[in-house]
Amino acid sequence: MRAMRYAGGWGRTWPVLLLLLTAALLTCAARPGGDPLPLAPTATDTTVPAIGRTWPVGLRPAVLRGWEPPATTYGRGHRGVDLSAPPGTPVRAVAAGRVSFAGGVAGRGVVSVELAGTGEPPLRTTYEPVRTSVKKGQEVAAGEVIGTVEPTGSHCAATCVHWGLRRGETYLDPLSLLPRWLLHRGPSRLLPVIGVPLPG
Repeated sequence: MRAMRYAGGWGRTWPVLLLLLTAALLTCAARPGGDPLPLAPTATDTTVPAIGRTWPVGLRPAVLRGWEPPATTYGRGHRGVDLSAPPGTPVRAVAAGRVSFAGGVAGRGVVSVELAGTGEPPLRTTYEPVRTSVKKGQEVAAGEVIGTVEPTGSHCAATCVHWGLRRGETYLDPLSLLPRWLLHRGPSRLLPVIGVPLPG
């Protein structure tokens, strides 16, 4: 009787133990050298509010390359999105905030904006390559022009703006700032009016 009770107890417990063991193995996965893999930065941040009021460039620019979070802190990836934009295109702040940096980095113009009311540390957007028209410490409104697309310095085959988003040292998907209606807004289309003939 005792043996049956013991076997029955294990029958109910082994799935839980298997699950815990699997989680432990995945967490402690090792590289060939035996060192544990560094933890990857958070892929998504549910605290990112959809406070964007405009795209950085154009009305609905083509996304030439999307956000590809690195598997490790220093791993390969694409820490932002590339938006198609010809040289001279106005670049706008997607949301209200304060300019935390405006200047050159490795020969490219860069603007960073700390977004107001987004917690500690605050969310920070970056735009490059941009010929800046704002200064560090300046308050900007959503949609305000912060510069124009530079003709050189882009890492895209065609001219583009690299748009990034960070909270502290963690890179996030900048598209998560845009509300759904703005992400999917396409060109305006006129619908026919019933009873009114089409122009000849």
